[in-house]
Amino acid sequence: MDSSASVAGDHGSNRSRTAHGSRRGSRRSSRHSLKYFAGLFCAALCLLTLVLPSPYVVESAGPTQDVLGKVDGKQVIAISNASTHKSEGKLLLLTVNAQGVPGASSTLGIHTLLAWINPKQQVMPSEAVFPVGQTPEQYHKTATKQMSSSQDAATSAALAYAEKRKIAGADTAKVKLHVDDIGGPSAGMMYALGIIDKLTPADETGGKTIAGTGTIDKHGTVGRIGGIQLKMLGAKRDGATYFLAPADNCSEVGVGHVPSGLRDVKVSNLDEAYKSLVAIGQGKDADLPHCTAN
Repeated sequence: MDSSASVAGDHGSNRSRTAHGSRRGSRRSSRHSLKYFAGLFCAALCLLTLVLPSPYVVESAGPTQDVLGKVDGKQVIAISNASTHKSEGKLLLLTVNAQGVPGASSTLGIHTLLAWINPKQQVMPSEAVFPVGQTPEQYHKTATKQMSSSQDAATSAALAYAEKRKIAGADTAKVKLHVDDIGGPSAGMMYALGIIDKLTPADETGGKTIAGTGTIDKHGTVGRIGGIQLKMLGAKRDGATYFLAPADNCSEVGVGHVPSGLRDVKVSNLDEAYKSLVAIGQGKDADLPHCTAN
């Protein structure tokens, strides 16, 4: 009896342990299922983030334009009522391509991710580039207005400077600028240099390709612009060996940011920019000021 009871007790204990193990296995399986579905959800969320528009603007080096040349068969700088002169070199204005601005293609999450790891692209929060809620029409209108104001200021500054230097035709010249699909104010300095170069018999470029950027006001002050590191990449890509940079941008140019083979020159106003241009054309650029890290 004792033995039989003892055996019966062992069998009951085994059944109890088996049931307890089954419950533990069920809970373990449930936890594994939850982790699996959580992983799937996270993966789907990540994939969705990559294919949806992101709240960022991706910028890269845009096309350049020789202000001494032509666009669509027209002179970029057309001057009447004054004699003009040809140059062998080029004066390149620089642009930045922006993806994610109103009217342009959307920036997807994957584009933003790839741009963050690409040293030739920059990522900016949308609100730092254009006002929240701005329509494509408003964005285009603002950019066009800035370009028009920049061209007017460049023309006024250039003709006043040329007249001060007693350049023939400066007092009678009529200037028209032809550039399509470029907005914003950053080409002002290069327009002004191009106008002066066309009015003077000398070829200030000396046959070289010289790029530059900077806003300009009617008094000839050269101002800060955006995307300067990308613009240096565009200048280098399109054959420039010199880059005229606004003094207010020097902290972004500085040591380590200028592409190899491109010589930066710091300028604060039209007089400095023009004298630097002449020095470059004459091969006397050794003493022209560089931007520094500070």
